Amino acid sequence: MVEIYLENDNIVEKVFRGRIPLQYAVALFQFEKKGLVQHLFHELKYRGNDEISAFLGKWLGERLLTTSWLHDIDVVIPVPLHKKRLRERGYNQVEGFGKELAAYANATYIDTVLVKDRPTSKQAKKGRLDRASSYELELFALQNPQLVENKHILLVDDIVTTGTTLETCANKLLSVKGTSISIATMAVTL
Repeated sequence: MVEIYLENDNIVEKVFRGRIPLQYAVALFQFEKKGLVQHLFHELKYRGNDEISAFLGKWLGERLLTTSWLHDIDVVIPVPLHKKRLRERGYNQVEGFGKELAAYANATYIDTVLVKDRPTSKQAKKGRLDRASSYELELFALQNPQLVENKHILLVDDIVTTGTTLETCANKLLSVKGTSISIATMAVTL
């Protein structure tokens, strides 16, 4: 398991360079197939061990206390699940992660601004090109945008693979007056 949260050559920032304007970007781990991080994700997403989410949020939150930007965050927003997937799983796998990061940042956690309008098939077994093309048609929508006007938003997700999900969500949030975006994820693939 490779912890990468403060490396000099920021992999997460590289994924989004030229795609969306980011203030900061961070991932706790590098994802490797058949590694410990993959095992943790399977436990979190498919075996009901939602406490892993908060544990990883605390882990990253502790490390981010040494950064200058953590307390610039006003609002933490998770990448949403569609209501159908939420019913199936029973929880959003990034909720605990986001709530813990909000606590460390002394920010507000809001999961009612960004919503997923339509269900999509599971992304885990799709290749990069299939993921990107399925998201071109996928809709995320804003509700209550006034809650994030003029705010620095920390957008949180479990993993950055192609970056398409986070890019789509960030662009929705950036359409609100005065917003800026940072990203924190549990892991990033290479």
